[in-house]
Amino acid sequence: MGAAIFNMESWASLPFGFWTVVFAVLGAIVGSFLNVCIHRMPREESLVTPPSRCPQCGTRIRWKHNLPIVSWLVLRGRCAYCGVRIPPRYVAVEALTAVVFAWVWVRHGSTGALVALAFCLFGAALIVATFIDIAHLIIPDEITLGGAVAGVVMSVVAPGIHGAEYVWPALKASAIGAVAGAGAVFAILELGKLFLGRQRFRLPENGVLRFTESELHLPDRVLPYEDVFYRSTDTLVFHARRLEMVDRCYRDVPVRLRLRAGLLLVGEEKVDPSTVSWMRAETAEVVVPREAMGFGDVKFMAAIGAFTGWPGVLFALMGSSVVAVLVSWLLTVAGRREWSARIPYGPYLAAAAMAWILGADVWFRRWLFGA
Repeated sequence: MGAAIFNMESWASLPFGFWTVVFAVLGAIVGSFLNVCIHRMPREESLVTPPSRCPQCGTRIRWKHNLPIVSWLVLRGRCAYCGVRIPPRYVAVEALTAVVFAWVWVRHGSTGALVALAFCLFGAALIVATFIDIAHLIIPDEITLGGAVAGVVMSVVAPGIHGAEYVWPALKASAIGAVAGAGAVFAILELGKLFLGRQRFRLPENGVLRFTESELHLPDRVLPYEDVFYRSTDTLVFHARRLEMVDRCYRDVPVRLRLRAGLLLVGEEKVDPSTVSWMRAETAEVVVPREAMGFGDVKFMAAIGAFTGWPGVLFALMGSSVVAVLVSWLLTVAGRREWSARIPYGPYLAAAAMAWILGADVWFRRWLFGA
């Protein structure tokens, strides 16, 4: 039954252009769900319940006000009940997903419906990863680790995503790609540590650091601990005018934190950081261990490699650097150079991977293999 549904002869009974429209509409619908993922996943909220509601007035959004793209345009970007402005990001994600799905079908539809659907799934994950990483400087494990698993599974279901006819060559390509992706970024991360080492953040007057159970909050950014404390020797250093914990307070003390080593030095006092669930510090500057890339990018590249194989990994590494330079140049021309420092590297990897599945793989393979 399933084989018949995805048999290309069955699909060919209808015009190719018809399926292009179908994929575009499907993309817009999926894009609406991706907006839910982008909003809720960083907050660790359920993607199923509660139903979509206006964040301002709390009114449940009726189906006619939740039609992808159309409702946003009809309502002129405002809530139908309280009139609060709906961010353009929502319609942008829906439109972008529609374009990506249609483009994927045009590029891969002749190979097979399952191949096209597999790359649509991958493209949707790239979109979610991009918007979450830009807003929260994280890529959830559901996208990275889940994406790596999905890439392997899709290699079995649709071997054509690796240009193979049979499962074993595709599965092999997926596994090699995942290992190559994670390994390459891990190597960059290790080498970057040797050359970059640490980063100094100067805080505004009365600047405050907040340490939660999983993140360091600076006045203008949030740093996940997994990106700051990667090694047992990684040390965060600052001088606190005032340091507050749940059960104690210090004044005018140097502070050194080695989270992986389980060591927090406040002046001469040793504190077990696992016993500190919250900490607030007033300081002028903080020195933070710095990586060339975050460890989340290691997992993200494993997912990219699982879908694209090692040639896609090589392209993603090369292409992402080109995209990063281009974005930096455009922001400099626009007088927003400081914005480039706020964009994590994940979106650049996602952009390069997206280019791969939308057609860049063809000319890159010709250049790489001379065929």
